[in-house]
Amino acid sequence: MKLSILDQSPISEGSAASDALKQTLLLAKAAEELGYTRFWLAEHHNTNGLASTAPEILISHIASLTSQIKVGSGGVLLPQYSPLKVAETFNTLVTLFPNRIDLGIGRSPGGSAETRLALTDGLRKSLNEFPRQLKDLQGFLRKALPLKHVYSDVQAMPDTDAFPEMWLLGVSHRGARTAAEQGMAFTYGHFINPSSGKKAMNDYMEQFMPSIHLPEPRTNFCIFVVCAKSEEQAEFLALSQDAWLLNVEKGNNTKIPSPEEVKKLVFSETELEKIKRNRKRMVVGTPIKVKEELLSIASDYQTDEIMIITNIFDFKAKLESYRLLAEVFDLKAR
Repeated sequence: MKLSILDQSPISEGSAASDALKQTLLLAKAAEELGYTRFWLAEHHNTNGLASTAPEILISHIASLTSQIKVGSGGVLLPQYSPLKVAETFNTLVTLFPNRIDLGIGRSPGGSAETRLALTDGLRKSLNEFPRQLKDLQGFLRKALPLKHVYSDVQAMPDTDAFPEMWLLGVSHRGARTAAEQGMAFTYGHFINPSSGKKAMNDYMEQFMPSIHLPEPRTNFCIFVVCAKSEEQAEFLALSQDAWLLNVEKGNNTKIPSPEEVKKLVFSETELEKIKRNRKRMVVGTPIKVKEELLSIASDYQTDEIMIITNIFDFKAKLESYRLLAEVFDLKAR
């Protein structure tokens, strides 16, 4: 089983965006030393608790300060951008870092309607154009646009024979089918929607169509994980993630609170029920318990790679969580 990391550069209460970005770099370096397969950077906008607004810049910075781990986007929000611009950005990255760059792509609007309009400079782009944009993006990257295409004479620069590994991020069977039809690798967002994963993965495997980009299906799934030496410590650390998720869903302050502060809060019955439901999006516990639960989900999803996201208050505890996972899965040996 391969383990990878998705990082959103979360900002803890009392910290700044600069602290979060420094921690992202430290985590990426640690991930390489621990034996993780890939390190992806998320893209979020107009969110005060997440510093990950420009994954392309972070990819370049991290790849320049590591040597082996694959680095990528999780993911570029293509509906807001031009396929040509994305292709040229990632052509530049693969030219600088051959065989190390992943291009993860998402369909998300990127935030509120107002935020999305700001990203598109006021152009109201339909999300229904997403499959067409994916085809154009692959065409630019592979120099394979149809002759009758309106941009057939346009070539994505710099000219390179290297290609990023392309992944489509999805949280439903619709996203899975799009990835299958496009012949792309597929990441299922269990940490967003844990209820549709099995169907999504089954649809992807059954409907996958080989492409010039990917001859055989390839999958992973992303899940929240909090791991500690004891069950009690893991549950304590996870309090900050529980409260953070509630605040994200309410549109409140999205900086991560400390578990000590969370313990002082009084939650309503509705909030407690929501916290309970959100626990289906994550695995919390000791290394052995976490490993068993992750392997069970991976078996259901028929995949050999798990992408971990850990958004807790204490960065040292976050590093320790990833270290314990690497040890229990024996990543260094592989």
